[in-house]
Amino acid sequence: MPDLPTPQDATEAALFSESWDAVLSYADLCTSGSAAGRQLATEAFSRGVREARAHEPPARGGRRTARLPGIPLLLTAVRTTAEAWEAQGTGHRLDPELRLWLHSGQAARYTGPPLQRPLALRALKDMHEADAALLWLVEVEALPLPDVARRLGLDPVAASVELTEVRGLFRDRCRRNHLDTPMDAECRSYARLLDAVTRSSGAETPEDLSRHLATCVECAEAAACLRLHGGETAAALASGVIGWGGLAYLERRRRAAEAGLSGGRTDAGTDRGVAVGTEARPRIGRAGILAAAVIVSGLALTVSLMQLGDSGGRTTAGGDVGDNRRAADPRPAVPSLGPVTGETTVGASPTTRPSRSAAVTKSPDSDAEPQGKSTSPVADPPGAPEPDKATPAPCRVRYHVDSEWSNGFQATVTVTTAGALDGWSVGWTFENGQRITQMWDGTFAQVGSRVTAKAAAYNKEVAANGTFAFGFLSSWHDSNAVPSRFTVNGLRCSTAG
Repeated sequence: MPDLPTPQDATEAALFSESWDAVLSYADLCTSGSAAGRQLATEAFSRGVREARAHEPPARGGRRTARLPGIPLLLTAVRTTAEAWEAQGTGHRLDPELRLWLHSGQAARYTGPPLQRPLALRALKDMHEADAALLWLVEVEALPLPDVARRLGLDPVAASVELTEVRGLFRDRCRRNHLDTPMDAECRSYARLLDAVTRSSGAETPEDLSRHLATCVECAEAAACLRLHGGETAAALASGVIGWGGLAYLERRRRAAEAGLSGGRTDAGTDRGVAVGTEARPRIGRAGILAAAVIVSGLALTVSLMQLGDSGGRTTAGGDVGDNRRAADPRPAVPSLGPVTGETTVGASPTTRPSRSAAVTKSPDSDAEPQGKSTSPVADPPGAPEPDKATPAPCRVRYHVDSEWSNGFQATVTVTTAGALDGWSVGWTFENGQRITQMWDGTFAQVGSRVTAKAAAYNKEVAANGTFAFGFLSSWHDSNAVPSRFTVNGLRCSTAG
């Protein structure tokens, strides 16, 4: 395994420190375990640094080569390195869904003709590097604006105004690139209308344009890039620049930022293990943290049991020894696209955010989940039994609307099951004619208003009292009520409004 490159100066050392956690997080999503993830991250980091150095402008000035800012540049190097692994015969270490994606037409867009590459990727490259970095750090890495301002040397007071201008600049670059893209006559006829309806959050989308966006991938991609309101910019950037797993990466970085664990924090005096002129030191990884947690928990349990034995089996003050508190919600994939509009939760505390897939069958030392693909399995069998009303339901469902816009929404379904599962099928009934268009961490079939979601190959096993989750995109008209009649493997689940 190659070592991380040595920083050449203070600027490069800062980039290394700020970027390594992001690269490792995405590489972990792309692989089948932590060891493979760390190797992929290391190789990709070295590749990205070489690319950045090769495109530096001459010392006495010169024309700047269009390129991505630091973190997205290194993240695309992860994708490129994964492609190299697949070509070299070591693709078995990659996530199976990623391997399928690498052989698809979607992956080919990133290396094909420039005018056919994803719109967000082209727009971000066209921006000044400092502007692109500001947009990426705030939107995708979800860092607080004051921290980003300090990192980029901006005036914290004026940073908010500058961010607004940069968002407008990104939209302008997207619009220009969209018009430059080779399009058929129908897409070309909708280009100006698409620009107009995405400028304002209150603009109504004409019915014919909505139908066109439902069938045209390129125009739907352009709509997401052009619509600055509703929190779609972050998802458009992550999906368009990173590619596979972009939404999963986006949610990981948001959770890391919320927990204060982002690698690029600007805490003064923090030693991140990267110094100018020295080799990068190995960092304490996830396995080390988990091992320490196990040791501490074991010691605490031993002390508690000793106290319980000394008291003749009496309950100690403060309650039971084990209070069955829920572990921290892993929530690794589906993005919460900005402020939640029309948020609806079922069967869980409003303070608990949904997870994309808590049931994982990756390597035991990995907490990463791949991003699922959409297919259409068979629906629930007819006449599925319902439990006795007096008997506690064997499952609990939480339905959460992550984001909602004029004709569509994104939602997450989180299920806690009392018993262990080897495969699951979740069914529910929409009340207002909603139609699912895409699902991750599961496959779906919809017949009328009844939807059936089935497990993907990697998350079908769920432990007793375990939790699993999946997300989807859907259309809606007039109203978007909470679905009803949730079932898991044919048995009704408890829900609460």
